[in-house]
Amino acid sequence: MVEARRVMAAVPGNPSMAQRIARCLPTLSLSHRKVADWVLAHPLRAATMPIDELAAAVGVSIATANRFARALEFEGYPQFRAALVLGFETTLAPVEKLRSKLQRSASVADVFASSLQDAERNLARTRQSLDPDACERAVEAVLRARRVYIVGFGSSSWLAGLLQHNLLPYCDQVDLLATPQGASFAAKLLSRAGRGDLLVAIAFPRYLSDSVLLARHARDAGVPVLALTDRVASPLAALADIALYAQADSPYFANSEASVLALIEALSSAVAHRAKGSVQAAMQVAESVLPWLHGSARQVRADAAISPPPARRRAKRLKKVS
Repeated sequence: MVEARRVMAAVPGNPSMAQRIARCLPTLSLSHRKVADWVLAHPLRAATMPIDELAAAVGVSIATANRFARALEFEGYPQFRAALVLGFETTLAPVEKLRSKLQRSASVADVFASSLQDAERNLARTRQSLDPDACERAVEAVLRARRVYIVGFGSSSWLAGLLQHNLLPYCDQVDLLATPQGASFAAKLLSRAGRGDLLVAIAFPRYLSDSVLLARHARDAGVPVLALTDRVASPLAALADIALYAQADSPYFANSEASVLALIEALSSAVAHRAKGSVQAAMQVAESVLPWLHGSARQVRADAAISPPPARRRAKRLKKVS
């Protein structure tokens, strides 16, 4: 028999379901225990499965799966599945939205148009929800900081890299904490931060615990936190001294990155506009990349040194023939 304590820990997103299974376990038949074990081992998959798929995955009949739900004191399988979903709403939301979207027929062109419309709607809602005071404070915090630390894991990591790229010309030091070394190395870097520094934390559903944990660590150390997230209920919002919000709804993915990208560019643009010596900084960047720009005079000279002009190549070929 499965121990009740192990059952309680088996469904971290939904302890009430684990408790219900633990309470009813002594009265379950062998086939029902088989279903219970599978549900406890795959709670997220079970929450998304219709009854025929669950029965096939476990290797029992549909009737057995339905009786299992009743054995747990539900009216039927739909009520059991609805209860199992509780606690997994954020994780399952993209799956359910995608399932709903795929049930409607649409051409490729329709999907293109719909996706662009969704991006426009997110951008409009992001612009409408902007807090001018928060925008002002965010820019001042970035420019005032001795060092700016940026953290964002998962899909937010490349957004964090873009923010670092945009802020580098205008800030003395910008460190990216999302590195291949992982969250523990990020914590070591962040341990150097003090009250004169700033942590910019980026997280959207599904929120990764590493980003939240590092933001909490920074706050506890007295380091100001600027959060780029999606809503007031975000776990980052409660830890932030300043928060900027981007609407990122998507029917196909966990988030639409377009509005987040736009918010990052807006923040970076405002920093460039307010920073002293912006023109000089832009000129330095332009000069530093000049040798690598295609078509620049320096690049043309470098190419000529490597490869002789066509006329010289033709002369060499004719000499060889003669």
